Amino acid sequence: MLPDSLGNFKNLKSLDFGYNKFVGPFPNSIQRFTNLESLDLSENSISGPIPTWIGNLLRMKRIDLSFNLMNGTIPESIGQLTELTQLYLDSNSWEGVISEIHISNLTNLERFSLHLSPKNHSPDFQVRPEWIPPFNLKYIDASNCHVYPKFPTWLRTQKRLTKITRRNVGISDTIPKWFWKLDIWRLDLSKNQLHGKLPNTLSFGSTAFLLDLSSNRLVGQLPLWFNVAWLFLENNLFSGPIPLKIGKLLSLKVLDVSGNLLNGSIPSSISKLQDLYIINLSNNHLSGKIPKNWNGLDNLHVLDLSNNKLTGGIPSWMCSISSLSSLKLSDNNLSGELSSSLRNCTGLYFLDLGNNRLSGEVPKWIGERMTSLGLLRLRGNLFTGDIPEKLCWLSYLLILDLAHNNLSGFIPQCLGNLTALTSLTLLPTNGDPLSHHPYWEHMELVMKGRDMEFEHLLPIVNLIDLSRNNLWGEIPNGITDLSTLGTLNLSQNQLTGKIPENIGALQGLETLDLSCNHLSCLIPSSMSSITSLSHLNLSHNLLSGPIPTANQFSTFNDPSIYEVNLELCGLPLSDNCATSNHQNHKDDQDEEEDEDNRYMTWFFISMGMGFPVGFWVVCGSLALNKSLGHAYFQFIDETIDCLYVFKIMNMTRLKRKTGRIGVPG
Repeated sequence: MLPDSLGNFKNLKSLDFGYNKFVGPFPNSIQRFTNLESLDLSENSISGPIPTWIGNLLRMKRIDLSFNLMNGTIPESIGQLTELTQLYLDSNSWEGVISEIHISNLTNLERFSLHLSPKNHSPDFQVRPEWIPPFNLKYIDASNCHVYPKFPTWLRTQKRLTKITRRNVGISDTIPKWFWKLDIWRLDLSKNQLHGKLPNTLSFGSTAFLLDLSSNRLVGQLPLWFNVAWLFLENNLFSGPIPLKIGKLLSLKVLDVSGNLLNGSIPSSISKLQDLYIINLSNNHLSGKIPKNWNGLDNLHVLDLSNNKLTGGIPSWMCSISSLSSLKLSDNNLSGELSSSLRNCTGLYFLDLGNNRLSGEVPKWIGERMTSLGLLRLRGNLFTGDIPEKLCWLSYLLILDLAHNNLSGFIPQCLGNLTALTSLTLLPTNGDPLSHHPYWEHMELVMKGRDMEFEHLLPIVNLIDLSRNNLWGEIPNGITDLSTLGTLNLSQNQLTGKIPENIGALQGLETLDLSCNHLSCLIPSSMSSITSLSHLNLSHNLLSGPIPTANQFSTFNDPSIYEVNLELCGLPLSDNCATSNHQNHKDDQDEEEDEDNRYMTWFFISMGMGFPVGFWVVCGSLALNKSLGHAYFQFIDETIDCLYVFKIMNMTRLKRKTGRIGVPG
């Protein structure tokens, strides 16, 4: 906590305790600093409301209370600070109302920021659209709070305003023409209900750093705005083709028009935008082939053309760009084998080619050349052959999705060598554009049995999905070394053998799907130690024995996750293990008795049939062949005579020996 002794410094003009670990309420000792002009308590854990005595610090010019745990209403007394030029109240849990009373006397105010968490969406910022403020702002950020639905016309009076952020505040109106005459450097009106058309052409006097009108309901053709560096128009209702003259917007560094209704082909003139850092044209209705002549985009880091209707192959120019780190071409109609030119994409971290018609084998050079890969998604294609063992060389790999192909062979034993899945690993950030819109963090994956779209949690979604292939053999034991693996899906293959005994070592596992294979034996008892497990499917196998009951297994109440394992017993199945064991023992006894009875029956049958068969085989042969019968009976007579002579001789020797023993010496 901040000590009360601070109040002894009565002539203090600046107090900066930002970026520390102070806790507790707003320190009352600060009210003694009657000469204080700047107060910075940002980035701490200070809680409670702003005290009403804050209005007594009449010389205050700057207050920064952002990124704390403060709550309650903002006192109206803050409006008494007529010398105040900067007020930052971001990322707290304020309540109540901020009205004109709070700011009507702040005649010197230049910067005001109230950027709150989207979860709170409070307080209400009740300022009438036609209100004329006494100040002349340079910067305003009032985001994730409630405002009037009409566009704030009072902004028209702010002639020095260069930065405007009114994100997710519920504005439902058109953007007036006068607004575009402001000399705006940074504009963010995203996540509102703005509608209508934008000016087709617009040129800002000086280069605008960022214009973000994403996630609204704007319509019409895609506008051509000059002198804009970062342009975000995604998730609107823009339609028609991308303008052919887009190549004239030479200031563009980021172009994101994803999630609209754009159609037609991708204009080749985009290759003239040599400063482009990010191109995102995904989730539209673009068709035709990917242009082949974009060789001049030497600064391109992110290219996303996913979820369109593009055809043809992957052009070779893509991997002539050494800076490319993210390539998404998924959910199109691309075909053919992966070009060997892709092996030059040595800097790729994110490669998503899923849900196309790509064929051939998964190239070994992915593991040899793309050593920086962290996310590899090739699902939903026509790939054949084995899973190359050299994929195990990808030490940064967090997501491996090869599901829904025609892959065969064994699962590589070396998968346990994917070192990024053995410890907590965070995705890298590559510059400021990614901090505004985190492109690393958007991917569609199958988890917990359904398609899920990840936008902000992708860095902690560690996944291996090899489902719906033709893989055979046993599950490699090495896979249990991947302690931070979150999802393992090996379903709908031809796997045999046991579930690895040490599977309980996968302590980060949340989803495990081994269904529709030929796995046998018991469910390992160690599996019950995976307390994070929330989705399990072991159905359609050959498993036997009791279902574990400890920890998470007590919550798996759906019997369908174990169905068609005829030898499994225990809850939630109706087959009780005790009854099953008694019945199995009785069945074993009955089976042994039946087997003994079968042996005795066949013994008597063979005896009954053997005597007459043997008799007639011998006697019948002698009767039919007289010479053979004469020789046989002569042999019998001679054998009897020999035995008789042998018997008499032995008896004579015995008598002689007995006589010698009886004579006294």
